[in-house]
Amino acid sequence: MNLVTTIICITSALSLALALVSFWLPAVRPDHEKLSPYECGFDPMGSARLPFSLRFFLVAILFLLFDLEIALLLPLPWGDQLPTPLLTFAWASIVLALLTLGLAYEWAQGGLEWAE
Repeated sequence: MNLVTTIICITSALSLALALVSFWLPAVRPDHEKLSPYECGFDPMGSARLPFSLRFFLVAILFLLFDLEIALLLPLPWGDQLPTPLLTFAWASIVLALLTLGLAYEWAQGGLEWAE
């Protein structure tokens, strides 16, 4: 057996064992006290389930998108050491152009405006 086959067998056996153990363990049923919000031992002042603005969600999604873009473009300076650096820079330019078009579209639609 080679190393890859051994690792696949071990991980499959471990996954199966953990799945079977989860059926034998009792289900955890939290009571009312565990589900109530905790504020330093005092009764809560207000509801912990306040409505959430979708603007925060949109900003978070846009942040993740552009954070991923930067993570993909960070190794770009080492792209000139590849056999075809022009192809690497062309693909990076295409990715940058698509993300810039997406940003321009969001801006034009008013998705980045905080107050209406």
